[in-house]
Amino acid sequence: MTITGALILFSVTWFVVFLCILPMRQISQVESGQIVPGSASSAPVDPQIGRKAWITTLITLIVWMIMCGIILSGWISIRDTDVFHLLDRV
Repeated sequence: MTITGALILFSVTWFVVFLCILPMRQISQVESGQIVPGSASSAPVDPQIGRKAWITTLITLIVWMIMCGIILSGWISIRDTDVFHLLDRV
């Protein structure tokens, strides 16, 4: 795995985890009773983006290290994920 490949794997994993973490523990303006004029009533009161970004980074580091370990160990190769090599047998 190249450095560029590792960075791309980390960034893609980070964004996937971030999109999963983002809606957790959200309190909407309707639930809190503090609707700001001009905003959607379903908008969060306090989205805590910074805290969620740190949590995402910690989870991503663990998942990324596991994925890099599997890729670098050789357990899984590109040949294992290639569906088109099955057509060669037909």
